[in-house]
Amino acid sequence: MNIISIEFAIASIAAVLIYYLINQKFRIGFLAILSCAFIASFNYLLLPYVLLYSLINYYIGLKLPDSKNKVLLYRTGIIFNVLQLVLLRYSSFAIDPFLHLLNSDFQVSKLSEIIVPIGISYFSLQGIGYIISVNMGWEKPEKKFLDFLLYISFFPKFLSGPVERSNHFLPQIKENLTFDESRVSLGLKIALIGFLKKIAIANQMAPFVLNSFSDLGSADGSSLIILLLLLPMYLYFDFSGYTDIAIGFAKMFGIDLLPNFNRPFFAENVTTFWKRFHISLAAWFGNYIYRQIIFKRRKWGVYSSTMFAVFITWMLFGIWHGAGWNFMLLGLLQALAINYEFFTRKFRYRLFSRWPRFLKVWFGRIFTYLFYGASLVFFFSPDIHSTVAFFSGLSAIDSSIILVILRNIPLSAIVLALLFFALELLEEDYNKLFNKLKYFWSDGWKFSRLFRWSIYSFILAMLFVLGNQAQQFIYAQF
Repeated sequence: MNIISIEFAIASIAAVLIYYLINQKFRIGFLAILSCAFIASFNYLLLPYVLLYSLINYYIGLKLPDSKNKVLLYRTGIIFNVLQLVLLRYSSFAIDPFLHLLNSDFQVSKLSEIIVPIGISYFSLQGIGYIISVNMGWEKPEKKFLDFLLYISFFPKFLSGPVERSNHFLPQIKENLTFDESRVSLGLKIALIGFLKKIAIANQMAPFVLNSFSDLGSADGSSLIILLLLLPMYLYFDFSGYTDIAIGFAKMFGIDLLPNFNRPFFAENVTTFWKRFHISLAAWFGNYIYRQIIFKRRKWGVYSSTMFAVFITWMLFGIWHGAGWNFMLLGLLQALAINYEFFTRKFRYRLFSRWPRFLKVWFGRIFTYLFYGASLVFFFSPDIHSTVAFFSGLSAIDSSIILVILRNIPLSAIVLALLFFALELLEEDYNKLFNKLKYFWSDGWKFSRLFRWSIYSFILAMLFVLGNQAQQFIYAQF
């Protein structure tokens, strides 16, 4: 089922009403059935696979604490999770070429054409995180399979996260909730903002971005510069749009998903950027990969262990995004930047200490944005040759650049994107003014309610007009 559809919105709202009408003891089962139906709507073979995957991880987690062969069982759990991910996501890059060298025509990647592993990169991390947490004694194993199945398959987050933690998600679904109008209303508003980001901004930018990468040879230098500047915005509004929809609908069911974005383009360096962008994924890698490596390599000393841990973590982060050298280079670039920032902190502090604060802050923000934009060329390019062609085709900025923008991107999308960034700027740098705006928005003015409903109505009308432009979420491919 397409999330960006009237059918999905109506079905989800109807599900919320039924959820609060039925008895508490049936609610988890109800959400599990909804989630299974959602998964089956993409591929009917994916559902039994997710059920089997959940059952295996549930069983391993249940037996881990009291197992006589705890180490073996733990390693079996990790190997199972990694192996199924490799077989279904990376076989075309890591396994098929090796079999070809052996003169074998067998293609392991055909498995992914049969099962269509949508969401596998997300629920695999959740499964691995759960096994590690139970093994380390950070949490107790889940006793009820239906609860664990919902943790893996909960439909709002299934396609593109956030990457949930079991000790954050599972306790929430056990609470006996009553219908809370304000909570449901807030969830609807958050989801509405997500639909606006996706449909009215990201989908309007998509044709220019995707068409450019499908035919880089015909793109001129000005178009490539615009593309470089546009990539972070496009991905942000596409991905944060999905996240808002997921968080909004989950909130209506009484579940608070982990946050994924916190005004990332106002970060002043790459290290801080990754604490604000795709937060749940970066935090997962930080907790389960980076910290574990630092601990195991602590005898190397702070600097050596940190450098090694950063490179391994971010290389895996890049590989998580896909099978290909482009994604490995994407991770390598982040590792180089973060290591550079770690090892040059004192030098950079002395260098910029005499700069005016405003200049220093905005220099960091602009540089970080441009660095991320350049990194995304590796993300969007189909191969290394396309990446080289992109950077080779860049030219100096000329007067035609404004015409390129207006010719390829609807003015409404540009205005809305700038409006979102203006609000984020106020929240980031001018908090008092932002709070005053919030006060006027929420009944601080006699026409507040009329103004709010006028805005909501305008958004709904815009979504209705633009909603027929179907475009998959970028991160749904993972």
